[in-house]
Amino acid sequence: MPRFQYGQTQIEWRFQCAPELKRHYVTVERGRPALLRGPMLEPAEQEALVRRRARWIREKMALVNQPLSVDAVVTGSRLRYAGRTYFTEVRHVVDLDVTRLWFTASRFVIEHTDGTVIETHQLAPLLEEFYRQRAQEKLPTRVRYWERQTGLTAQAVRIRHFQSRWASCNARNVLEFHPRVMELPPSVQDYVIVHELCHTVEKSHTRAFWQEVARHLPQWRKQHELLERGVFGDSI
Repeated sequence: MPRFQYGQTQIEWRFQCAPELKRHYVTVERGRPALLRGPMLEPAEQEALVRRRARWIREKMALVNQPLSVDAVVTGSRLRYAGRTYFTEVRHVVDLDVTRLWFTASRFVIEHTDGTVIETHQLAPLLEEFYRQRAQEKLPTRVRYWERQTGLTAQAVRIRHFQSRWASCNARNVLEFHPRVMELPPSVQDYVIVHELCHTVEKSHTRAFWQEVARHLPQWRKQHELLERGVFGDSI
């Protein structure tokens, strides 16, 4: 596995050839080497790209490899939605076919058959389904708002689970958003939407693309920095 030393951090990576991609992406995941994906590259070119992102990789490695503080959710735990964390109540309900989760505008409520503790792996699909439903309810309306503001047009809006991206704009100008976009603050959600709308006129991250983003969101850099604090890859 190729690697190099960056300050006090050893950065190791693996390369995955993905010729269908137009550019290269770096992803950092817990307990694994950084993943570089994209068109074929020679080893020296791979290292050059990884070195360019070394600082970002080091920061994300420190973030995602922090010791897990909890392995379960109980009443009093906090779950994230729209840039905030909310009090969570876990109720023990004996006569229940499936575990349920809902949001009351001020707290999350979980009804669980196995007591007042729910393991994180049991909670994860419920929380993602909550994000998916909220994304389907809210993001299309927000996209239409930004279409009016920017004059840019998407062919459709879809919710899709990506392995390591927040969103995408495909060749047919269909915008696709990961359900976890709903974790982000509204201002960052707006940045993701405008970013993808700008891809309807400029597919690559060229200077012209960033000029287009800045024309509609002059303070985009602040929102971009907030977005990069997530654990997904460095491109959207």
